[in-house]
Amino acid sequence: MIGVFDSGVGGLSVLRALRAELPNDNFIYIADSGHAPYGERDQAHVIARSRALTAHLLGQGVQALVIACNTATAAAIDVLRSEHPQLPIIGVEPALKPAAATSKTRRIGVMATRSTLGSSRFRALLGSLATQAEFVLQPCDGLADAIERGVANTANPPTATEIIAACARHTRALGQFGLKDGEIDTLVLGCTHYPFAAAVLRDLIGPDVQLVDTGEAVARQTRLRLASAVSTGEADSAPGRISLFSTGQATHLRAAAQRWLQLDGPVGTLHF
Repeated sequence: MIGVFDSGVGGLSVLRALRAELPNDNFIYIADSGHAPYGERDQAHVIARSRALTAHLLGQGVQALVIACNTATAAAIDVLRSEHPQLPIIGVEPALKPAAATSKTRRIGVMATRSTLGSSRFRALLGSLATQAEFVLQPCDGLADAIERGVANTANPPTATEIIAACARHTRALGQFGLKDGEIDTLVLGCTHYPFAAAVLRDLIGPDVQLVDTGEAVARQTRLRLASAVSTGEADSAPGRISLFSTGQATHLRAAAQRWLQLDGPVGTLHF
């Protein structure tokens, strides 16, 4: 059984990729919506919540942990790995390496939370690729929160308008997109919420710019880590079970899971 957590519904984009890669495994997913947004909170808060969620998931018997949140990975993964050395822990980080490997103009936009962009972990990753491409960084204050509120209710005009306005503001701040020299030809979605706004972003930046997120890469890495660490259930042909929990509004996570993963099961509520 694999535990997955995020600050809210954004991690469903990672869970979707995990289920595709490991269809026979069982998953427990926690949306920590009652303590979100992480991206605009201090590091101590994110570490404390990551510890609490990890402890809860271990109590449920998980054999591996996926931190489906860029902010929590940047702030807490090293702490969690040191505290649980026997537990395979897989995190997510903005996909700068894949973007650098495929960009032709060598100018890459990065949309992420302010906490992620300011973390020492991200800065180390950025520094390691400094000679390979120019990265234009954009802290996207408010975008994850708007997606969190709107992803389960596309019929809400004010929320949809807010998402479109936020995406427009942040892409405009990044500069010119396109395939010519000096233009951004690759956009990294550095928060697991942002793939749920991919259609909006595509309309804003045009059809030729590459969008890069981390879901599939994280799923592949999880499969590889588990192959040598735990029994993943791949020998069993039965589909795995997915259990969903939220520290906030269970109805919100249930609606998002129905829309994005076609999951119709109940969502439990956690109080911690």
